[in-house]
Amino acid sequence: MTTPSARVVLKPKRARPLFAGHPWVFAQSIARVEGSPEPGDEVEVVSHEGATVGRGLFNPSSAIRARLYRWDGGPLDDAFWKARLETAVQLRRDVLGLDARNSAYRLVFSEGDGLSGLTVDRYGSCLVALFSSLALHRRRDAILDALRELTGAEGIIARPDRAVAKEEGLDVGDVRIVGTIPEDLTVFENGLSYKVDVLQGQKTGFYCDQRENREAVARYCLGKRVLDLFCFTGGFALNAAKAGAASVRAVDSSAPALATARENARINEVANVEFEQGDVPKILERLKAAGERFDVVICDPPKYAGHARDLAPALGAYARLNHAAVDVLSPGGILATCSCSGLVDRATFRDVLANVAEHSRRPVQILEQRGQGPDHPVSAPCPETDYLKCLIARVG
Repeated sequence: MTTPSARVVLKPKRARPLFAGHPWVFAQSIARVEGSPEPGDEVEVVSHEGATVGRGLFNPSSAIRARLYRWDGGPLDDAFWKARLETAVQLRRDVLGLDARNSAYRLVFSEGDGLSGLTVDRYGSCLVALFSSLALHRRRDAILDALRELTGAEGIIARPDRAVAKEEGLDVGDVRIVGTIPEDLTVFENGLSYKVDVLQGQKTGFYCDQRENREAVARYCLGKRVLDLFCFTGGFALNAAKAGAASVRAVDSSAPALATARENARINEVANVEFEQGDVPKILERLKAAGERFDVVICDPPKYAGHARDLAPALGAYARLNHAAVDVLSPGGILATCSCSGLVDRATFRDVLANVAEHSRRPVQILEQRGQGPDHPVSAPCPETDYLKCLIARVG
């Protein structure tokens, strides 16, 4: 068995989480690099004492200098990528049974499936693959061939993840389409139909991670007046309307997203949802000044903390948003608030609601603590994969 020509030697006391299965080797954890690996090359990662940790792929431009994929000494060849993808496909098909219930779900969840830097969503016969690793992107052809063989997908669109393309050294315009991508793509979730724009939409065009949470929040909406903030294409709003909400006001800043949301309401024959474009904090200020009150407020903002340096500002933004949301919530109302920032852990996000309770002088009872769906499995050694928090609380 061949050994990579280059070695990444770690600093003292930096190997333990990697031995345990965490895949990220950060630049500040590296003592030296032996050899001259090119971007995307396979490398051996070893402890400061020289013990082999595992095999990974190297990127000298990224804060994550190497991503680990194997701990057993085997090569990172085409057969390995196909086997790892097959395991991911089998989880969704044989364990979760998603093919039988939903046409929209996450097929590959990056670190959660041992494929750091690759995210794949399935929308019926179409797959959308996002690459957040330069090294995996350079193995794109083999990965897409394996995906098509394993899933029978009629079309795959593969592109770099815009959020990290620059720091990984990826060209956001390097999009590859294999097979046929339908111009008018409709998927089904929780008994509702959704149009999905896989070519121009945010991320892969839809947010499959909130599937179970949309259904859970809807259970509190029967006969209620609902405010859905950051509604995107209408996921929470339409579930609330379907569950019998008296009325739903759905707000987002994106005109294209709202156009799709209105179309989704039309095709589902939902008439009691009012969509509004605008800046959420300003709209909340206006609603408070007008004395508007809602029985259920849903907050599902975009990621506020993409890097460690963003954490403090992000926590401030979450606090302000949730304070403003509570200001328009009726006594005894339900607040469903979310964070998709992996750097904000569950305890810290609960502290945001504790802060809201303190400053609003209103009791907050957390009824449900939820996360992403099971098609986004959490890797035990990689806590960053437990990224989505959804707290459903009663505010007195």
